Formats: sequence, C-alpha cells, structure tokens
Amino acid sequence: MPVTYNRVAGQNAERLAALSDGIFAFAMTLLVLDIPTPPAEAIHSERALLHALAALAPKFVTYLMSFLTLGIFWVGQQTQLNHLSRSDRNLTWLHIAFLAAVSILPFSTRLLSEFLEYRIALIEYWANILVLGVVLYLTWGYAVRAKILREDMPEEVTAAVCRRIKLAQGLYAFGALLCVVSTRWSIAFIVCLQLCYALGLERPRRAQKA
Repeated sequence: MPVTYNRVAGQNAERLAALSDGIFAFAMTLLVLDIPTPPAEAIHSERALLHALAALAPKFVTYLMSFLTLGIFWVGQQTQLNHLSRSDRNLTWLHIAFLAAVSILPFSTRLLSEFLEYRIALIEYWANILVLGVVLYLTWGYAVRAKILREDMPEEVTAAVCRRIKLAQGLYAFGALLCVVSTRWSIAFIVCLQLCYALGLERPRRAQKA
C-alpha cells in the first residue's frame, strides 16, 4: 500500500519545539529595539537625562507587557508539546499559524506604544492575544482528537489546559473592554493579570466530592 507524503510529513515534535524556541526568542528580542536611547545632543545634565528616561516609561510598560505575553504563551505551547507522543502535518501547520501570530506581536506592541491613547491600537493588541489563545486552543483540541498525546498523560491535563486558555482569554477580553474607560486602565489590568500568571498566583480548584 503506497504511503502519501501528508501521512509522513511533520511528525517530529522536537523540530517543531526548536522552531518555536527560535521564533519566540527573536520576537522577544525585537521588543526591546522599540525602546530608543535618548538623543545625546539633547541631554546636557543629569536632570535632562532623567526626564528623557521618564518620557520613555510608556514604552517600557508595553515592553514588559509584551515580554510577559510571549513568556506566558511560550510556556503554554511548550506544555502542549511536552505532552505529545508525536506530531503530524496538520498539527505542525496549526503551530506554525500560532507562531505567525507570535511574530506579529512586536508590531502590535509598537503600534500600542506609539498610540497609547487610541482604542484601536489597544483593540489590535488584544486581537493579537486573542488569535494566540484561539490557535493554541485549536492545537490542543486537534491533538486530543487525533490521539497523538502521550499515553501516560493524566486525564486531568486535558481539562486543565482548556480551562486555562478559556479563563485567560476571558480575562484578557475584560481587560480590553476597560479601554471604554481608558486604554491605560486596560494596560494596567492586563499587566497585573500577566504578573499573576507568571508568578503562578492561581486560585486552586476545589476537589470534587465523591
């Protein structure tokens, strides 16, 4: 029986993880390039340098927010990849779509930092996060349906991954809605949310009664 190319393509999950690490590292590095150093010709005193650095505060905040975003989603993707027994062509392309959204985040960050007071810039940034979450959710759902997860994986992991993505996306959406009041409120909420996730400050679920 002849074997088609699509049946044998993209089965190495380790190569997929290596590609992901490279793209995440590059995107994280690009973020800092959006923070310029103050022009030397405009600085003639310690006070002037301090004021110039203070003026860059919004860029540092958006940098921190996006670095945390990429860190959180890198952990989320690696968690999924670590539970795969193998990959396949469809799953590989789903993860490539996820990485495409990762590579756009530096642009979304720069847009937001340049137009901090505009809701459209904030909504575009949130849409980038939404796409990341949706595609990551789809990759996990496909892996479950295709039965390519490790056999020794506890059953609770599937529910935990789905619950984490849904909750996070719901909270991100709430943060985006705060732009109706102020985009700064939205950014502050999202940064606090990301710090909670990065520090592992999750509320433990109560054990179900027998």
